[in-house]
Amino acid sequence: MQERGDRMQAIGIEGGEGPAEALKVIERPDPEPGPGQIRIRVRAAGVNRPDLLQREGRYPPPPGASDLLGLEVAGEIDAIGPGVDRWRVGDRVCALLGGGGYAGYAVVDARHALPIPGGLDFVEAAALPETVCTVFANVFEAGALQPGETLLVHGATSGIGVAAIQMARAAGARVIATSRGAEKAAAATRLGADLSLDATSDDMAAAIAGFGGADVVLDMVGADYARLNQEALKPMGRWVVIATLTGARTEIDLARLMMKRLVLTGSTLRARPADEKARLIAAVEARVWPWIEAGMMRPPVAATFPLEQAAAAHLRLEAGGHVGKIVLTV
Repeated sequence: MQERGDRMQAIGIEGGEGPAEALKVIERPDPEPGPGQIRIRVRAAGVNRPDLLQREGRYPPPPGASDLLGLEVAGEIDAIGPGVDRWRVGDRVCALLGGGGYAGYAVVDARHALPIPGGLDFVEAAALPETVCTVFANVFEAGALQPGETLLVHGATSGIGVAAIQMARAAGARVIATSRGAEKAAAATRLGADLSLDATSDDMAAAIAGFGGADVVLDMVGADYARLNQEALKPMGRWVVIATLTGARTEIDLARLMMKRLVLTGSTLRARPADEKARLIAAVEARVWPWIEAGMMRPPVAATFPLEQAAAAHLRLEAGGHVGKIVLTV
């Protein structure tokens, strides 16, 4: 997909909720970096479930963010705004965005960019920022996972799930993974899960109890697994909710919550203030980037699509069955 003059091609939302109807190739003026910002010539952009929700009109961008889809990109810096000291034109970076990644160029707060780790290409790097920041904020900060503890991660072969498995193992924790189907369960084992369960056939409650339970649950399923999570957690356990794929309303046994002294929390990433995102990016670079550089984790990419085939990428994500991230190439 080629840019012409000072206009770039991008993917706009122009129609119904379905990918083929909603996602269209459009032209936009090249964005210009303001104070404290950089402009990235996008080479690859990660596809995430929040993109699907935004396409359907259920997850609007926060105030001031681009109305275009795309929460993470990788590419080269090609313009720098006033007040930016760290970066130079030509630097290879990946970045966390509030929106605007499905495009030829993206402008972002310079503090929200990270150097591409050695040995990774643009496609792999584009699979990192949103995913790794989400896992770090929820598993290691809100969930306070410690070495020797056990993380239970549902949806273990999703982009978030595969990152959570690898990051928990790199931090010295054990991992229980749940996913749907024998193939996905086997993939989670290959990624490093100590116990990998098939949600379609295994007695998950009994297997988790036999393993000793979990200290932290990373929950992307929601309502259907609420009872399982309450049973699975050890005393002083932390239950962190980041998605509600099976519904947001459920029943919680408050007596069990009190007796086990459990913590239930949840969060989103996109709407956090710029300063908070900058703090999180710095923490990720300090702790997670060394794991990547040391080869302790690498983002599995399930499929790539050219930017103009964003609708096909959304259909692939909606279909499930993939292991790892789906990425657009520009």
